[in-house]
Amino acid sequence: MIILRGRARRLVARSWPLSWFYYRLHGVPLAGWPGEQVWYFAYGANMHDRAFRERRRMRPVEQRIGRIRGYRLRFNLEGRPRGRAAPANLCPDAEAEVWGVLYKLTRRDLLRLDSTEGVPGRGYRRQWFVAEDSDGRPVSAVAYIARGKETDGTPSLRT
Repeated sequence: MIILRGRARRLVARSWPLSWFYYRLHGVPLAGWPGEQVWYFAYGANMHDRAFRERRRMRPVEQRIGRIRGYRLRFNLEGRPRGRAAPANLCPDAEAEVWGVLYKLTRRDLLRLDSTEGVPGRGYRRQWFVAEDSDGRPVSAVAYIARGKETDGTPSLRT
């Protein structure tokens, strides 16, 4: 597995053809076209609008309040550097639901978001969900999910 960091990761994220090859190396298909719009379900620190508009310089096409049923918000990932506050994660739980923000992004922006979340790699991976917006309408959305530890850590202050 090839793991890109820093400048190399950002370079690949800006190029659709390079990303296509990089994702294939990781066994992850890169579907669609760069300008195609998809919904992304943000939870934890990514719910904050400033994380998109200022830190990542992304401009969502649209945003809505949303939720995913059948999952629980957990803080069961290892913080970085090791021992730091734990990032948020989604874990299956039939009795729970997670509220967040639905952002409509282009697939090109989703690649940039992937690069900031370590996708593809050893941490988060994309997973498609049927979310609901605040009016109860179903929305097919992608979210990041990871294999977490059994116990939760201290939540990150960014969350």
